[in-house]
Amino acid sequence: MDRYWLIGNLIPAMWIVWALYWLICAHNAKRTVRRESLASRFSHVAPLVVGALLVALPQVPSAAFATRILPRAPATYWVGVALVFLGLAFAVWARHHIGRNWSGTVTVKENHVLIRTGPYAWVRHPIYTGLLAAILGSAVARGELRGVWAVALCTLAFVSKLRIEERWMRQVFGAEYARYSAEVPALIPLLPP
Repeated sequence: MDRYWLIGNLIPAMWIVWALYWLICAHNAKRTVRRESLASRFSHVAPLVVGALLVALPQVPSAAFATRILPRAPATYWVGVALVFLGLAFAVWARHHIGRNWSGTVTVKENHVLIRTGPYAWVRHPIYTGLLAAILGSAVARGELRGVWAVALCTLAFVSKLRIEERWMRQVFGAEYARYSAEVPALIPLLPP
């Protein structure tokens, strides 16, 4: 195997390993007692899929999206690789830490527990934080205008989803979640909540 081929495919390989981990862990979740509607799910999944495709596809149909905005240089690529690695690692840490309370959709689990430790002590939605960092890394490595659109669409999707989650968590945990929200930022660590 050509080492240049391997280096050029590091980012897709990291995303594939992450996806396999995610699929394997999905089978160990608590029973769901409340789930968002299909319309609600579509409202945040659609922009997420479009954003992911924009940055993942080797070519896009419009030349405007393919306009280079970052230099085609090894440093640009390796900064992107580092962001993808760190972002996916943060998301995996958060996924592992939330354990059986996790769900890919907005849900309330049986005996749902509010997790405030580990990455959840830094941000309320660390999986989204990690995935956004990884998407940003993919966009940086790509170096094209479509990466800006991808990050914007994925951010919109995650903000839309977290607003639904936050509303549900306030219903389930009341004052405890209000305190958590006042103490810990939603997506960006070290920013005031």
